Amino acid sequence: MRTALSIAGSDSSGGAGIQADLKTMTLNGVYAMSAITALTAQNTTGVSAIQEVTPKFLAQQIDAVFEDIHPDAVKIGMVSSVELIKTIAERLKYYKAKNVVVDTVMVSTSGARLIGEDAIDILKNELLPLATVVTPNIPEAEVLAGISVRNKNDMVHAAQIIGNTYHCAVLCKGGHSINDANDLLYANSRCHWFKGKRIDNPNTHGTGCTLSSAIAANLAKGYDLASSVQKAKDYISGALAAMLDLGHGSGPMNHTFDLNSRFAE
Repeated sequence: MRTALSIAGSDSSGGAGIQADLKTMTLNGVYAMSAITALTAQNTTGVSAIQEVTPKFLAQQIDAVFEDIHPDAVKIGMVSSVELIKTIAERLKYYKAKNVVVDTVMVSTSGARLIGEDAIDILKNELLPLATVVTPNIPEAEVLAGISVRNKNDMVHAAQIIGNTYHCAVLCKGGHSINDANDLLYANSRCHWFKGKRIDNPNTHGTGCTLSSAIAANLAKGYDLASSVQKAKDYISGALAAMLDLGHGSGPMNHTFDLNSRFAE
């Protein structure tokens, strides 16, 4: 069985972060493992507290996974401090990690800032060059590229800047009132658009975590990058279309919408 590791923060309400990643990877057919960067007290209405792990303990978690069950892919999500980012980069280099998907988590769906300003440059220079693909949304692409993104052409320009600067593929996600649900993959100096149908569901908590984890799972199974992205988009569309409605804010998706097991009855 193929395996994947999520290095990310924990979401106590289960809709994003490690919890969403493990559900997504499992439903996409790989054995899911985790290294937790931070504990969060959060729900669908917002993040009320964050408690980071120490760099030493994060390194120990990553070591424990790689030394026993070497992952076929790695997804990196919320990591908010300079030392934790440096720790992840150092350990991934040491183990020669492959199929690395970096979800540049900077702001939560509810609007909470999840990364320090001083950590952004370290993330750019230490993690992005290790990435197979980085998956920024529009605001994150603006930060990474250093330009404003207002339309489809800006998405292309931003993706080219990020990809050419850090030598990784870039999936620039649409939304945020720009280019609807269409995403742009820039890889090997070529652009590929993935058309999406906007689903009228306000419960989008954890969509970025879910998409990046599904991409990592598909890469772990041996799919090429474009196929991995398309399959991940199909999965997240199904999870949104299931119209789960929990909580008082922007609720989670139904990650297990296609769960077919007699134990789930």
